[in-house]
Amino acid sequence: MAYQLYRNTTLGNTLQETLDELIQFGQITPQLALKVLVHFDRTMNQSLAQKVKNRLTFKAGKLNTYRFCDNVWTFLLSEVEFRDVSELCKGETVKIVACDGKAVPPTKDD
Repeated sequence: MAYQLYRNTTLGNTLQETLDELIQFGQITPQLALKVLVHFDRTMNQSLAQKVKNRLTFKAGKLNTYRFCDNVWTFLLSEVEFRDVSELCKGETVKIVACDGKAVPPTKDD
């Protein structure tokens, strides 16, 4: 089963709202909506693992908490600086959730 992290993005929320509307109007079944969400989860994880090549470095003033559960790392950081080749971005408090996106099984379409 793929990670469901991206369901809480703008794209994921919009997809879920659209599927809910289609269910309400009787145009699709809840089972089909669930299949669409599972496909979305797999595709997002797979696409990000394979197609995104950008790399960032970051430095935190303080590591507030960290957790490793179900092969997922979660870090809460304070006073964080993110650096790209040409940009610097600062954040007071940042939460990073890190998963192994390459371990996601391929979809049937692959």
